[in-house]
Amino acid sequence: MTTDCLHCGDPVPQHSEGGADFCCKGCRGAYELINGLGLKTYYERRVIDPDAKILRPEDDTVKIDYCAHINDENGLKTVYLMVEGIHCAACVWLIETVLGKQDGVVQARVNMSTRRLVLKWREETLDPNDLIAKVSALGYRLVPYDPCLLNSENEKQEKELLRAMSVAGFAAANVMLFSVSIWAGYSQGMMDSTRDFMHWLSALIALPAVAYAGRPFYRSALTALKAGRLNMDVPISLAVLLAAGMSLFQVITGAEHAYFDSAISLLFFLLIGRYLDRRARGRARGAAEHLLGLNAVAVTVLSEDGNKILLPPEQVKDGMIVLCAAGERVAVDGQIIDGISDIDTSLISGESVPVMAKVEDKVFAGTVNLSAPIKIRVLATGEGTLLAEIVRLMEEAEAGRANYVALADRVARYYAPVVHLLSLGTFIYWFFFAGVVWNEALLNAIAVLIITCPCALALAVPVVQVIASGRLMRQGILVKTGTALERLAHVKNIVFDKTGTLTLGRAELVNKEKIAQTDLELAAALAGASKHPLSRALCRAVPHIAVKSGVLEVPGRGLQWEKVRLGSRQWCGLAEAPLSDGPELWLDKGDGLPVCLQFADHLRPDAKEVVARLQASYQTHLLSGDRVEPVRKVAEDLNIQDWKAQCSPADKCEVLTHMEAALMVGDGLNDAPALAAAHVSLSPSTAIDVSQTTADAVFQGDKLKAVLEVLGVARKAERLIKQNFGLAFLYNSVTIPLAIAGYVTPLIAAVAMSTSSLVVIANALRLSKGKVS
Repeated sequence: MTTDCLHCGDPVPQHSEGGADFCCKGCRGAYELINGLGLKTYYERRVIDPDAKILRPEDDTVKIDYCAHINDENGLKTVYLMVEGIHCAACVWLIETVLGKQDGVVQARVNMSTRRLVLKWREETLDPNDLIAKVSALGYRLVPYDPCLLNSENEKQEKELLRAMSVAGFAAANVMLFSVSIWAGYSQGMMDSTRDFMHWLSALIALPAVAYAGRPFYRSALTALKAGRLNMDVPISLAVLLAAGMSLFQVITGAEHAYFDSAISLLFFLLIGRYLDRRARGRARGAAEHLLGLNAVAVTVLSEDGNKILLPPEQVKDGMIVLCAAGERVAVDGQIIDGISDIDTSLISGESVPVMAKVEDKVFAGTVNLSAPIKIRVLATGEGTLLAEIVRLMEEAEAGRANYVALADRVARYYAPVVHLLSLGTFIYWFFFAGVVWNEALLNAIAVLIITCPCALALAVPVVQVIASGRLMRQGILVKTGTALERLAHVKNIVFDKTGTLTLGRAELVNKEKIAQTDLELAAALAGASKHPLSRALCRAVPHIAVKSGVLEVPGRGLQWEKVRLGSRQWCGLAEAPLSDGPELWLDKGDGLPVCLQFADHLRPDAKEVVARLQASYQTHLLSGDRVEPVRKVAEDLNIQDWKAQCSPADKCEVLTHMEAALMVGDGLNDAPALAAAHVSLSPSTAIDVSQTTADAVFQGDKLKAVLEVLGVARKAERLIKQNFGLAFLYNSVTIPLAIAGYVTPLIAAVAMSTSSLVVIANALRLSKGKVS
């Protein structure tokens, strides 16, 4: 007798590694985690509540995230999870450090924008559930990764902060009225009983507000302390509670002064800073979230009997037939098997003009079908789609550890012990050596706790990287490595490949006007039977011509139909004819002089303008493996003085090795070693896979202006990062001595700390728009 897995509902095999109630270890761990979070399991969602929207999709999310790990060629396992409770770069550092120290873990990367944890490990050495427990012990929650859940969690936290800020603001306004009355009463002979009554009214308003509005800080601080660590919410919580507790003690003992106005106003300004910080992060995070959300659609699958079945993308398998109606977003990567339509590929290519797609053309997840329904044979879904790869490239770029990020992490890592020592030292100095009363000494210590919070320093680099990646993404440029922007900012030489880089890499018929229409149509009728690049170019130049029946393709020579030949000059008997400047085909009808069809690989539309602008700031070079004649022509057209033809991959690497801070822009297989050898590298999206993989960044579309954009963004990003570091250190160098010297109240400290973070964010947001040159 078999039993069903409590988590996924599948039959439990004998001697299951998951135990008697689970089909595998993954289901057992997922069941324990999901129940701990109070969510429904995969089986419960499918059977009991199929329409529930807590997690997406309704039946496979949890099982995929915890059981069906992704394998790679090195025998590694990869899993994607979402981490809840991340507030700053210090949280990211802590999670990555703890996981990275576990035996068997190859990579642990937390993306601050999407909060996705990418975890890679060797399965034979550890149980992934042990790793989940390590992160949970730190006080963070791990949940199945889902874009919809990400958005809902962000909205939930923003609403909580907004409510807390409203309560704190209301309380601060009212407490301040009582404080004004007390201050005015000092000069008008207010009785002690009246003053105490005002203090008690302030306490009745302020203390409940402090307890409610401070929950975001208290919860984070308590979680950190339970895990035996410190974060930046610990000194903030300590400062607020100390100010409120000291004021309550003053009221109980009938003392002259109370500081409820400072405590609640302090909390109010801290909440304003935290809320605006989250909003700003959300704005910078928008590009990645938008891309992730494009996957959240249902897919119409056609069964063998013609019936339509709605499935989430994760359930769609390779080889299935999918129907995409007009106006729908394509949810899978696949090949059209029926229908013709216009496809909006702006997400993939960066071009706003739709392209026509017909049978045998490929379409990609995230693009939009505009005109007519099409049937698609599925080639890839989920994490295998081009859209998922784009998201991964963005996350890898943001998660990379550049030199500036490493510096900020090292500084932020040690701030908590230093902060508490400074605060304690301030209290000891004022109370024991300066001889002030204990409450004033404590206020000075509280001000130090608040003003030394390194929010601005922690934000200095990540917010610039996120905004830079988002801007480049909108321009169709994918930055793949975290240090790429840093290296791009120091480029001095730019080396171009020719074919497919400076040129479109696509042959075009150039002497169409010199050829008779009947000859063109005859040649196109033969060319339609071949997939040769020149045959395809001829068909593009003379479209809508029916293909001749019985066309024979002779390997290495050309095409033959009856007595007509279309192919090389040698095959058509014209070996002695003058050579053309570019590729050519000859049409021999057998009854006269053969006709030459000349082709050319045109320059990219903006190549001349872009190269001219680059030459104003950089040294430009051209290295190509092509023949001397076409390379010379391109170099002359673009006014590139330093060029070299017939270069082998080794030749290119040799040149780049001795060139200072070189940016290599190339696309071919022979460019891959050069792309790796260069200081930094860039590749068009039309490049072969190995070149795109090797390059530090990939750009979409036919325009070369992406080179200008990525260099400009990199230079401006470096300037902004340096400015942010300068602002953060200036803030600390000015405010910390003032706080220790007793010139800064807790309220002023709260305003200053929040303002410093907002200034850094506002400075970084200048990168999202405007010119970068």
